[in-house]
Amino acid sequence: MEELSDNMKGALLMIFSMACFTFNDTFLKLVGPQMPLFQLLFLRGVVTTVLIYVMARRMGAIKLRLPAADWGMIGLRTASEIGAAYFFVTALMHMPIANVTAVLQVLPLTVTLGGALFFGEKVGWRRFLAIAIGFTGMLLIVRPGPEGFDTYAIYALGAVVCVTGRDLSTRRMSSQVPSMTVTLSASLGVLLFSAVATLGETWVPITQRDALLIGGASVFIIGGYLFSVMVMRVGEVGFIAPFRYTGLLWALLLGLVVFGDWPDAITLLGAAIVVATGVFTLFRESRARRRT
Repeated sequence: MEELSDNMKGALLMIFSMACFTFNDTFLKLVGPQMPLFQLLFLRGVVTTVLIYVMARRMGAIKLRLPAADWGMIGLRTASEIGAAYFFVTALMHMPIANVTAVLQVLPLTVTLGGALFFGEKVGWRRFLAIAIGFTGMLLIVRPGPEGFDTYAIYALGAVVCVTGRDLSTRRMSSQVPSMTVTLSASLGVLLFSAVATLGETWVPITQRDALLIGGASVFIIGGYLFSVMVMRVGEVGFIAPFRYTGLLWALLLGLVVFGDWPDAITLLGAAIVVATGVFTLFRESRARRRT
């Protein structure tokens, strides 16, 4: 990658990051029908937390002496991560992977809206219009009927709310906070939460297949985290950020090949609207940063 420009390096890292996250989701979905939810989260959390801790120690990236305000944001982000893991994995177990992933593509819009509502960030009328259109596309994906939203579509929307809170709290952290410290805190939080929650479940035996899939999911999610951290250190955000939507392409491909699922035309239309408005919002934010 030495001959590539910083923008192309960032784009490739973003594509790798999205691929890792989607393969993690696929492995979890393959295990899900045979294993209780919190047992699954706990087992993945053990492997993930240990590996992250080892890497963070070797990188010297564990920093505990931080301002109280940063620890408050880390705590809020960890709580959001716990909620996101619970809602997302629950939705993933009961919905096609491409549909769940499509719902999460609304995140750039919700983060932009949250920044305007809670932090007073300036958002022009064009981005507000894009957000409104993007939410229309999201409704085409979840498609509430006469009886209301599908239960698991509500879980997917709950994951969107939690991830939005996670990303907004990350924005408020100072530059003193190492990324690996934040990642380790989140992983440890999910592990402890699922450990307590498993007390209300009956564990099932772990087969060799389940162990391999959970181990694979743990490796892929760490890869997703690492690549996403590396992305922020190269290239221009305005050029790189739209490549996060390749996660939807990975979800469509893996959903078809592994599970035989393919979204209907209305869902694909909704996803296209969400992606288009998200790319426009990211482009406008990039221009606003350059002007500032």
